[in-house]
Amino acid sequence: METGRIIKALSGFYYVQSCEKVFECRARGRFRQEGISPLVGDRVDFCLDSNGKGTVDNIHERKNSFVRPAVANIDCMVILASAVNPITDPFLIDRVTALAENAQCEVIICINKTDMDRGDRLFEIYETTGYTLIRTSADSGEGIAELRGAIKGKLCAFTGNSGVGKSSILNALAPELNIKVGEVSDKLGRGRHTTRHVEIFSLGDGAFIADTPGFGSFDLEKMEHIPKQHLQYSFPEFAPFIGKCRFDDCAHIKEPGCAVLAAVKENIIAKSRHESYVKLYEAAAAIKDWELK
Repeated sequence: METGRIIKALSGFYYVQSCEKVFECRARGRFRQEGISPLVGDRVDFCLDSNGKGTVDNIHERKNSFVRPAVANIDCMVILASAVNPITDPFLIDRVTALAENAQCEVIICINKTDMDRGDRLFEIYETTGYTLIRTSADSGEGIAELRGAIKGKLCAFTGNSGVGKSSILNALAPELNIKVGEVSDKLGRGRHTTRHVEIFSLGDGAFIADTPGFGSFDLEKMEHIPKQHLQYSFPEFAPFIGKCRFDDCAHIKEPGCAVLAAVKENIIAKSRHESYVKLYEAAAAIKDWELK
């Protein structure tokens, strides 16, 4: 039995990389019976037959998993934002950071298109979060080397609102991908009538991106629900104040004696970050238990 990582899933076949070789595998029937599907990014044990074809026998414990794209064991979520053409709503960033925190993903926020706008407001919002902040521009080259160093050796997912420059940054990191900005990547094989699949691509320096060909953003509506009582832990700048409120069950919304609200008032926590927390909390509170089953 050998061990490797699934780097592509397509039409019921799983392509497992082990020792620089890629093996075409099928999954054992028991996975279907147990309601489990192997995912791109999974570490698996597999066996080969005399023809070199494989069978996935065991899936190692996952660090995390996502629905769309269907990937597992993401180390780092790279969020691209911009202050110009288009302007990124901080709430979009905060939804992704909360989901990444809940999935135990490192977060890197790239304030992109800095050749057009430095994005000082966005930088001020997130400089107190503890997240890695990098100003980037594919045109000027600013931040590309820093970003490459930050993702070295990690399996990453890149996301950001449409037009924010994700394809340009990926091309700057790995020109051989030759992704057409604003179009579909011919090199990656996704045409208008081509079946969508998930695959891991190398960006060099031991960094990999897991996504669908064309590098679409993560589907926020299909990501894991975060219970309202757990949301406070998805905002790392809240951590020094959790447990210091007057009430043990403080929701950090409007309760008297709330340490988090006091930190917001003193500008220790960005007001927009707290506003995003309240929106997410209220949305989570509106979901009934039966809707999660």
